[in-house]
Amino acid sequence: MASQQQQSSGPMSQAGLQVASIQQQQQQQQQQQQQQLSQQQDFDPVHRFKILIPQLKESLQNLMKIASLNLAHNTTIDNGIKSSDTSVQRFDKSLEEFYALCDQLEMCLRLAYECLSQSIDSAKHSPNLVPTATKPDTVQTESMSYAQYLGMIKSQISCAKDIHNALLECSKKISGKGPPQAIM
Repeated sequence: MASQQQQSSGPMSQAGLQVASIQQQQQQQQQQQQQQLSQQQDFDPVHRFKILIPQLKESLQNLMKIASLNLAHNTTIDNGIKSSDTSVQRFDKSLEEFYALCDQLEMCLRLAYECLSQSIDSAKHSPNLVPTATKPDTVQTESMSYAQYLGMIKSQISCAKDIHNALLECSKKISGKGPPQAIM
């Protein structure tokens, strides 16, 4: 009987272990997906901008609070009501923090603009995709044939060669000139 119970509990424990290992794998996959999402968001300038806006508001509020406290403190000193024994918060440090956040926001906006410009240029110069043979069921209606793609690539190579040759000619003309002659 004991051997029958061990045999019957053996498959059950294996099934339990399999379920536990599957759950563990799913948790690891979810953690990896969350890490990848957070890494993508770190590089996304729009997401970074959205994160920095509340910090900028808080920094501005802090800056205005310190400015008003300093102004009130200086007013009381000027009126002779108080001496300058008490210390006040440094306005320049909070102003520096505010400017640092503004600079970060500016960089995020510039980066977002560059990304958008590159995306528009990419769509303009290579608007259609070539369907892949590995995924024939996902053929897009806007895709171009391989022959059209080759033609576009050949024209791009030709254009790049023309630019290269023009630059070589310009460099030869520049290097071919001697030192400037003195005017008599």
